[in-house]
Amino acid sequence: MKLILGSQSPRRRELLGGLDVPFSWVKIDTEESYPSSLSAEDIPIYISREKADAYAEALGKDEVLITSDTIVWFDGSMLGKPKDNADAKRMLSLLSGKTHQVYTAVCFTWYDDKRRQQVQDTLCDKTDVTFRDLSNEEIDYYVDNYNPTDKAGAYGIQEWIGYVGVTRMEGSYFNVMGFPIERVYMYLKENDLLPN
Repeated sequence: MKLILGSQSPRRRELLGGLDVPFSWVKIDTEESYPSSLSAEDIPIYISREKADAYAEALGKDEVLITSDTIVWFDGSMLGKPKDNADAKRMLSLLSGKTHQVYTAVCFTWYDDKRRQQVQDTLCDKTDVTFRDLSNEEIDYYVDNYNPTDKAGAYGIQEWIGYVGVTRMEGSYFNVMGFPIERVYMYLKENDLLPN
């Protein structure tokens, strides 16, 4: 089987590459919108499936498409990617001194010979992340130097703010990076989808 990662994220490419299996990646353009009735893990599940559906017709019978979406959930609402630096600082101020949840959904689309049809399976992982109280100077330094406007919740745990600010985490570290690679590996292994 050939793996195709439907993501532009350098972090997801790095993590999938860490499995030492060949894969290619494609850019999939979707609006990443979702029904307002959805909450928490239902949001990334919906979006990861939307990404898969946008490419599924082009998928060959010897290919596995992997699409993913990550959100930060805090106090009953989603924190997506910030609009600009001011929005990033606002988000980090909200997360300062509190615990939030990171949800990442991963959707696998592939042709199952036994069922003689294309199948789509989605898993979702959750991690609780706690920040200590962050000073305004620390938030300003991080946003001004790391430009986290491409990251859900306005931070990357693998960057400076994660080093100095995260005091507790319950769940997968890689999930917070945007790709629960250990679960991705197990799904591919259990379904005999790993390339030789």
